[in-house]
Amino acid sequence: MDRRNNQVVSWGTGFVAAFELYDKYPEIETAFQTIITLVLPQMKIQDYLTASPADFFSTISMGIDNVMRYKKETALQQMRRSHGKKKGGKGIHSHKQSIIKPCLRLLADNFYSRRSEKGDVDNAIQFYVHAIQLRPTFADAWTNLANAYTRKGNLSQAAECCHQALALNPHLADAYCNLGDVLKAQGLYREAYSHYLDALNIKPTFANAWNNIAGLLMQWGDFNKAAVYYKEAIKCNPAFYDAHLNLGNLYKVTGMRQDAIVCFQNAARAKPENAVAYGNLGNAYHEQGQLDLAILSYRQAIHCNSSYVEAYNNLGNALKDAGRNEEAIGCYQTCLALQPSHPQALTNLGNVYMESYNWIVCTLQQLGNDIQTAVLRIDPMAADCLVNRGNTFKEAGRITEAIQDYFHAVTIRPTMAEAHANLAAAYKDTGLLEASIISYKQALQLRQDFPEATCNLLHTLQCVCDWDDRAEKFVEMSSLPSVQPFHAIAYPIDSTLALEISRTYAAHYSLVASRFGLPTFTHSYPVPISNDGRTSRLRIGDFGNHPLSHLMGSVFGMHNQDTIEVFCYALSQDDGTEWRQRIRSEAEHFIDVSSMSSDMIAKVINEDKIQVLINLNGYTKGARNEIFALQPAPIQVSYMGFPGTTGADYIDYLVTDEFVSPLKFSHIYSEKLVHLPHCYFVNDYKQKNRDVLGPVCPHKRADYGLPEDKFIFACFNQLYKMDPDIFNTWCNILKRVPNSALWLLRFPAAGEMRLRASLADAISKGVRADQIIFTDVAAKNEHIRRSALADLFLDTPLCNGHTTGTDILWAGLPMITLPLEKMATRVAGSLCLATGFGEEMVVNSLEEYEERAVSLAENPLKLEALTNKLKAVRMTCPLFDTSSMVKNLERAYLHMWNLHCSGRHPQHFKVVVLFSEIVGLDSFNLQYPPCPVSA
Repeated sequence: MDRRNNQVVSWGTGFVAAFELYDKYPEIETAFQTIITLVLPQMKIQDYLTASPADFFSTISMGIDNVMRYKKETALQQMRRSHGKKKGGKGIHSHKQSIIKPCLRLLADNFYSRRSEKGDVDNAIQFYVHAIQLRPTFADAWTNLANAYTRKGNLSQAAECCHQALALNPHLADAYCNLGDVLKAQGLYREAYSHYLDALNIKPTFANAWNNIAGLLMQWGDFNKAAVYYKEAIKCNPAFYDAHLNLGNLYKVTGMRQDAIVCFQNAARAKPENAVAYGNLGNAYHEQGQLDLAILSYRQAIHCNSSYVEAYNNLGNALKDAGRNEEAIGCYQTCLALQPSHPQALTNLGNVYMESYNWIVCTLQQLGNDIQTAVLRIDPMAADCLVNRGNTFKEAGRITEAIQDYFHAVTIRPTMAEAHANLAAAYKDTGLLEASIISYKQALQLRQDFPEATCNLLHTLQCVCDWDDRAEKFVEMSSLPSVQPFHAIAYPIDSTLALEISRTYAAHYSLVASRFGLPTFTHSYPVPISNDGRTSRLRIGDFGNHPLSHLMGSVFGMHNQDTIEVFCYALSQDDGTEWRQRIRSEAEHFIDVSSMSSDMIAKVINEDKIQVLINLNGYTKGARNEIFALQPAPIQVSYMGFPGTTGADYIDYLVTDEFVSPLKFSHIYSEKLVHLPHCYFVNDYKQKNRDVLGPVCPHKRADYGLPEDKFIFACFNQLYKMDPDIFNTWCNILKRVPNSALWLLRFPAAGEMRLRASLADAISKGVRADQIIFTDVAAKNEHIRRSALADLFLDTPLCNGHTTGTDILWAGLPMITLPLEKMATRVAGSLCLATGFGEEMVVNSLEEYEERAVSLAENPLKLEALTNKLKAVRMTCPLFDTSSMVKNLERAYLHMWNLHCSGRHPQHFKVVVLFSEIVGLDSFNLQYPPCPVSA
């Protein structure tokens, strides 16, 4: 290689070294800038043409040192003196001039590009203009100036610069790409796409162009093709930070979280100093539930950029979810110190305060609303804030206002899946099920990996009898973590899966309880209690809300106050109903805790020295199971509220009966089973609904559009309890009994249309459309009375009529029911057996179900005899003997306590009326023939 080529290589090496110098030591950047813009232009050409590259950059280094000391003149003198005499001939001198001047212009242009990358756009523009003044035909400088103008928002000037660059060099791929950026910023996406393709035609390995096209494809919703283009960009430049980051975002949007994590890790490796990659990585870990890794990633993001407000906010969220509320508060406060009007941080801080401190719930709700309203004053378009305020309204029962906020949120940000899902839930609560389905589907279109929306959509479809692709949907649902136990009781799923679903929810409430940070409750020393009143009384706490009051209205006042001291803790606010007033007046202690926080309620229960705490809610709406997770009482029991296992290790017993929960099925329950005699399902009909026993029914079939001359089958269960198998069985029954009709409730109304659509196939096989009759839901007394207008009740096997089953038996209406394995499928069988005539109403298979219904319809004397027997025993049979049920409950509670006092763990046991004693289930034989279980 001749000397001139050596010089060129040396100069190139020197420029690279210079860039590394000011990248590595940011503190000399200002000095370097001064040399390029002020010192070098004052030098004469021969001053630097005669120098070797090493001398030249040595001189620059000395100049930097002096410039940093504000000695610009000294720097200039040193740089001029250091070159001495010319060291080459004319040819070499001429060659240096042709090489070094462009190199200096390139040095300036590249330096200014670095300034632009670091966000100093105004200075970058100034420097690019200076580079162009040094060399007006410098196409790269025009291109970079266009890029700077684009970032500044001066799109017209940017476009002019791009066109100027292309006029100077029509084959400049960067210029086409930058022009594409300008057009994209102007909303001209197709034109931008065309120019990105022009860039690729010139330079097929141009990673930026591949990345930019991928961005457009993602914006157009073509995620698969976008992923291919991002991968091509990475193939062209394996260390391409933007492409790794963008591909990760794509994977995150499409639910491929693990792939997203890998991409964000690659982005972080490409730019270890860039906070955004670590922030996105933290988000991906957070969504995966990997809180420790999420927290680590957010902290790394903050290490890279101590002013990264979103990282502080997201770190706060991760810490909050990990139960580290105090640290979360610190993060939110730091975020707000950096950006006082940050809507999400304000909202999150309000939420964590609401969860962390023992303030009155209504005050907290008002505080939450005040925070959200304050945020909305700062930013009226804050969709997150609207959703949070909507949540607060929804929890307070202000559904209309919640819907308004959710609707406003989806209007502002149509791509916010959570807003659509919350709107769907609010619609569902108000009975707008069709609107709810639409909103859930919109949420899932935006975010396919959204378990909560998937599960809630499935339940909403179940509520309206939409059975399309039913089997496939339940297979998909079985692998999701967000199925609600109360929904699962009516799903065709394995009993062990139902147990796991409940365990998941129980673990969630344990986590909620842990966030209160309360020490473990202590309980008084266990002293045995006799049932003859000679010792202290057993303190039981009944913990529930309004929905059970019509079934248990008399129970609380019937307890024997010689042995039992009853505390009723009311979760629901006073609604002024007779049920509420009756319980308040009859219970020995009635405590309204509806306005207290959960930890305060737990403290009240513990301070009341409750020995047996009864959960009357289970997983129904309004339950606050975190109170039980805090374990304020030594013995905790599930009863009545939820027909299934709680899956909770903090619930010791489930009060049931031996038909509903036989010992052979104990493996599907987390609790120990307590079998009451006859039937566990308590009711209050003998005390409150005797008036319906009159011989004359005030209602007529014509009042409800029922034909007088037909046999009327009826099912008054909610429509979500139905499934295609039982509906097909009903259709078979209607075909075999032509002069019959099936009476159903619009429960909900939206289900009528779907069921009639399902009837289409049956119509082609002989069922008539007029054989299905829908009527509206009625008030309790009317509902019981009019039930007698039907001839036979057809129960739903997947989830029986529980309260409804008790209603129709009190009305004297026979039923047919098919018990399966889960608790909710066996309650109606227990109700029937407790009348004394269960053998005539309980069947073992769908085939027997159909045959029994047809047989009774075709044998009116046999059906009439059964009806008369049911009516005759209503005042004497065990099913409606509330007083005996209460006595048996008391004996069960006393036995639980005395087992505890003896130091024994909870165990299965049965209260036996016949021998007036309690025996272990393992040694006791059933008092009545067991009904075989049908799969």
